[in-house]
Amino acid sequence: MRRKKQYSLRKLRTRQGLMLMTPWLVGFFAFTLYPLVYSLYLSFHHVSNTAWGIETAFRGFDNYRRVLFTDADFPTNMLTFVQTLIPSVLIIVVFALFIAMLINYPIRGRGFFRAVFFLPVVISSGEVLDELFGGGSEANVFVSQYGIIDAVTGILPPVLSEPVGILLTQLIVTLWYSGVPILIFLSGLQKIDKAVFEAASVDGASGWEAFWKITLPYLKPFIMIGFVYSTVFLCTSSLNPIIGQIKETMYGSITTGYGYATAMAWIYFLAVFVIVAAIVSLMSRRDRLPRERRRRRA
Repeated sequence: MRRKKQYSLRKLRTRQGLMLMTPWLVGFFAFTLYPLVYSLYLSFHHVSNTAWGIETAFRGFDNYRRVLFTDADFPTNMLTFVQTLIPSVLIIVVFALFIAMLINYPIRGRGFFRAVFFLPVVISSGEVLDELFGGGSEANVFVSQYGIIDAVTGILPPVLSEPVGILLTQLIVTLWYSGVPILIFLSGLQKIDKAVFEAASVDGASGWEAFWKITLPYLKPFIMIGFVYSTVFLCTSSLNPIIGQIKETMYGSITTGYGYATAMAWIYFLAVFVIVAAIVSLMSRRDRLPRERRRRRA
């Protein structure tokens, strides 16, 4: 009977999950799948816009070879962006976790503080950010005024000095993107049973020990979601230099055009997919170790 109940509950949860995914699946197959496949098709062709429409000439992997081995800017910009992406995501996740723990306490005006930290997400559309940060408003005045960037980058080796300098310059933009991760961590913190903390305090555990032994293990799935969301959000931001280069290649270059730009986009997509897969693999691997040990003990 117990196995039947577990099987039926699992089947019910599977149906509920599929029902929740149905609107996204319908939208994906109706509006996204065809442009995605068509862009992959164009990446293997040379595309020309003529008076009779779009004409394509098959080039095979020539566009991909040119992007990876002939283009001098794209691989360098990709490497610099990845070097900047890793510390940016770490700063967003740590800052969001810290703010979520602060506003999770029952203080006055907690709803106001939540709205303040989530407000940039509401107004951070591409056009607003372009206008707001177009004149260099993304730079931290304190960092640029007192020469902190030059001092920090002067100590680091040349490989790290450029990405760290970009990160310090756009520190405000990085913290601007922490609104959704704060909500994710808040939902995780509110699901932790308070009785667990009470039992830990009775056993003599301090707040620091409770954070490492109770809060972080409970928040591991939410931390993984925060890492994945922040990575994807930064990779698809309108301020992303790689996306700007792809757009410039697509609309501003006559010799390369759509085929070459779509090849760049697919290489960029594969790089982002590898980064996200690495994050999920690292975070899930830590969760599997205790489960395997429990099974061996049982």
